[in-house]
Amino acid sequence: MTPLDQMLLWFELYSLQERYISVLDNDQLEAWPELFTADGHYEIVPKENADAGLPMGIIYCNNQGMMRDRILSTREANLYEPQTYRHLVSGLIITPADQGMVKMSANYVVIRTNQEGDSIIYQAGRYEDQVINTAEGWRYRSKRAIYDTLRVPTLMAIPV
Repeated sequence: MTPLDQMLLWFELYSLQERYISVLDNDQLEAWPELFTADGHYEIVPKENADAGLPMGIIYCNNQGMMRDRILSTREANLYEPQTYRHLVSGLIITPADQGMVKMSANYVVIRTNQEGDSIIYQAGRYEDQVINTAEGWRYRSKRAIYDTLRVPTLMAIPV
């Protein structure tokens, strides 16, 4: 892979990451599952569990259908205070794994703002992702958000 090819790959995957956080931060949650393959996995796991090799997390979806159900329940069944999220993502590292599949990792911080205008750091952690190149472009095969904070301060209604 030439340096130019590496730059183009980084740009394409950075663009996927930017689409991901834009969908979440702009309340376009119905588009969120489309960033994954049909059998894509999404999970949110505490750092303590990830470090110990424990599989248990606080959210786990193993396909787009489960992700759509999550959004439907967020929109129609869950009651929570309206809030705004803003993601800050940095340190994108890309590691080609197999033909057409890439591993990537990045750090994230999510700032949550409530209706009164108070902002807090809601969650900080890292993403560990596997992405594949499909006919529709790069899609997540798996996205794992590993959060550093010891607890989640409120109902987790929206993916991170």
